[in-house]
Amino acid sequence: MFSLVPWLPALPGLAWGWALLDALLQGESPRGWHGDGLGTSWGTPVTHCCLFPTGLVGACAVSVLCSLLKVYLYIQCLNNPKRQAEKEAIQAQRWVLEPLHVVVLTGVLALVGSRVAALVVLEFSLRAVSTVLSLGKGAHSSQLYLLCQYSLGCGVSCSLSFLLEGAPHGTCNLVLAAGLAGLLATYARRLAHHVCTLYELHSRARYCGVCILLLAGGHGISRLLRNALAVTFAVADLAAVALINRDFLSTAEAIRFWMPLTICYTLLVIYMQGEK
Repeated sequence: MFSLVPWLPALPGLAWGWALLDALLQGESPRGWHGDGLGTSWGTPVTHCCLFPTGLVGACAVSVLCSLLKVYLYIQCLNNPKRQAEKEAIQAQRWVLEPLHVVVLTGVLALVGSRVAALVVLEFSLRAVSTVLSLGKGAHSSQLYLLCQYSLGCGVSCSLSFLLEGAPHGTCNLVLAAGLAGLLATYARRLAHHVCTLYELHSRARYCGVCILLLAGGHGISRLLRNALAVTFAVADLAAVALINRDFLSTAEAIRFWMPLTICYTLLVIYMQGEK
């Protein structure tokens, strides 16, 4: 695996500091360092490390979803005179709180760990199936976007942990993924701010290329988000099952775990459908 240590000069203190950074990015603790204060060998997993970059990637994914959903809802409210109050509420939101939301969500996703995130993803997937089945009975399609935000962060974090587990150059891949996710979230947030501030003026004057593009194809944002979420949770479900099955010593233990869990959640979905 790619490591930062061989690139450093022979300075013990500096080398140890970079070794610590390299281990944290890989989700491991250096020798003598552990979350409970006990000395352990190199390679002990750090389960409560807020610097774990998969949490940042998951938080950025939630930020992108919120920004694009805000753009879609603002355009819909602008085209509907009866929803002017909702449009003003979207404009009145404090944009300064969004980076704080990303920081807090990064810490939460890093604290829960991949196994808890896997269970959250599987639980939401079943609820999503129930919601999709009830769409024909009058449920609003935007409800799923609002419910999936935390589960989306868990799904991205869980998938990234599974896909990069044991991969060569894992540290470099994690840093690159976190950087690209942050860049994408920044541009999505700028797009939402631009739309909520200038879209109404630019769409009438045909002045801005971005606003003209949204005027022509803004209705497709909902379909784009729906397809992206479907692909994301499909990958996350496979990663979640693989991460959970890794803890079982035999197939019989896995069956004893999955069988009652599947039956309980199936009955829960059927009960929820009956209530709706």
